Amino acid sequence: GGLRRHRHPAAPGGWRGHAMTGVGVLDHLVMGAASLQQAAAWCERELGVTPLAGGRHALMGTHNCLLALASPEAPRAYLEFIAIDPEAEAPTAHRRWFGLDDPATQARLAQGPALLHWVAEAGDLPRRRAALRRLGLDPGEPVAAQRGLLRWQISIRPDGQPQLGGALPALIDWGDGAHPSAQLPASGWRLHRFQLDLLPAGLSATLIGPQGRLVTLP
Repeated sequence: GGLRRHRHPAAPGGWRGHAMTGVGVLDHLVMGAASLQQAAAWCERELGVTPLAGGRHALMGTHNCLLALASPEAPRAYLEFIAIDPEAEAPTAHRRWFGLDDPATQARLAQGPALLHWVAEAGDLPRRRAALRRLGLDPGEPVAAQRGLLRWQISIRPDGQPQLGGALPALIDWGDGAHPSAQLPASGWRLHRFQLDLLPAGLSATLIGPQGRLVTLP
């Protein structure tokens, strides 16, 4: 399966579908931020909730906070806010994930948090990566990562750059271990619409919250 553009109709307040086939199920959305304080302030202002503190990623020199987006269609989905950790050393063997070292991305995030990428859950990560490479797409090499008690494998490109404007996902395999969503309290928000585009390349997502309020992620 390759990339496709989807605009699925849905019942009012319902899911508006996955836009990737043959890659994996949506695990989480990634919003970059200049700082976690900026991310929390945006979340409180726009969504009326405070994201849960996550932790530090020693491998990447980043840290995060999380917000549950669980729905019947995507029961483990969540929103990750990620920022460069000012107290951590920058990685030397590779650039940070999700384009966080890119000057243009940093300038964009200085104006406010922004949707940068999405992560697909792929239990058979090597096979799915190989299938993408046969199509001329490279999500990166599988790398072991951890945060606290969480352990996972994730595809990371050495240049750290999301491909196709973020439409090509990073691939993640949580193995038999814990998933972050298990520790997240209900937020009152869930994913309403998720779309990937090729011309021009990019991704977009809209959340639905209390009283059916819609917020499109910047």
